[in-house]
Amino acid sequence: MRFRGGVIGTLAPFALFLAGVAWLGLSGAPDERGFWPILTAALALAMLLAEDRSTWAETVIRGMSRPIVLLMILAWLLAGVLASLINASGFVDALVWAAQAGGVRGGGFAVAAFLICCLVSTATGTSLGTMILCAPLLYPAAAGLAADPVILMGAVIGGATFGDNISPVSDTTIASASTQGADIGGVVRSRLKYAIPAAALAIVAYGALGGSDSGTAGGPAVVGDLRALAMALAPAVVIALLIARRPLLEGLLSGILVAAGLGLALGLIGIHQIIFIDVESFSAKGLIIDGMERGIGISIFTILLSGLVAGIEASGILGRIVDGTTKWIRSARGVEAWMFSTTSAAVLLTTHSVVALLTVGGYAKQIGERFGLASYRRANILDLTVCIYPFIVPYCIPTVLASSTTGSGIAAGLPHLAPLQIGLVNFHSWALLLVTVIAIATGYGRFGPSPDSQG
Repeated sequence: MRFRGGVIGTLAPFALFLAGVAWLGLSGAPDERGFWPILTAALALAMLLAEDRSTWAETVIRGMSRPIVLLMILAWLLAGVLASLINASGFVDALVWAAQAGGVRGGGFAVAAFLICCLVSTATGTSLGTMILCAPLLYPAAAGLAADPVILMGAVIGGATFGDNISPVSDTTIASASTQGADIGGVVRSRLKYAIPAAALAIVAYGALGGSDSGTAGGPAVVGDLRALAMALAPAVVIALLIARRPLLEGLLSGILVAAGLGLALGLIGIHQIIFIDVESFSAKGLIIDGMERGIGISIFTILLSGLVAGIEASGILGRIVDGTTKWIRSARGVEAWMFSTTSAAVLLTTHSVVALLTVGGYAKQIGERFGLASYRRANILDLTVCIYPFIVPYCIPTVLASSTTGSGIAAGLPHLAPLQIGLVNFHSWALLLVTVIAIATGYGRFGPSPDSQG
């Protein structure tokens, strides 16, 4: 694949995308839908610069239709349905009510917020969905519970990061495991050795800096139905099936069935909520449709960006860069350092964890296998890396979204926080960075159970 203008022409569409992403992100774009026009423009520019437009178009379509891309879209759609059912049951309200009823305040409430978001993000597999569900409930509560609002939002995005990293239905877990040929259940088990220490460090920081226990009670009270806590069984079923190495589709559909059955049996969800006909708008609506619609924005973003990246890959420039940077690798530690640095650059450039994984994953598998680095270890290094930057860099979707949710606290006298403020106090992502660097430098976690070798 050749583009007019040589290397400059090859990279120009991607430069346009980056400029648009930076502008939208720093301007406070609310979600990934705002990136659609930017990607469309970048694809149009790539078409104009391609010397053979027919070959370019075929290459883009192949990139968009890769099995891993389709797998991610399926995961987003079905995980959205599961999250929609769990949310409608009042599960999050029950968790918040339990924390407030227990008299948790100040730094203790920041820690409780982190743990609540850990549970929700692990259960649903979506960091963005976790912030949308939890932030409007947790952030206003800071006003009456003596919690530092900035640290509290850091705890919310930190808990969302935890599930994105560890949940078996998370897009990054699925992508990192799939690109390395590893089973999801085994990857999740092996990842605990990194995620738990990082979470422990984050808890200490949130507790110490989250505010004092003094202050008068007040602020919005949340009323929860403790029966909704039983909905945790649905994601538990998904996790159990995936750890047992059952197919992702089986796990997600089983979780949806359990969530719907429990919600109906306990009276937390009405049958009319699952699906109903809106005669006035001539359309079908309900929790299943709402859940799938949550995944549309990120799905289209991923499809378009995968096509753009495929065109650049076909030019051979990525291969030349990889060849130039890997010729100095002499050890497994060198492979891991290369994976970390290359994936870091990819996620900072694309602003998209999954696309970064898809871009680097194939090269990481090839080079890692050459040096005997096991699939679990490769998947973990990749996933740890992409769960750092999007949650601390101010122009990425997670930090921008977290910022937008703080509008829920204005009525309670709380400030509207900027993405940079929130990212700086996401202690879990910073702890993941520390754990990753230590793991690469010392070899911690490199040797352990793996389906292909010890590593």
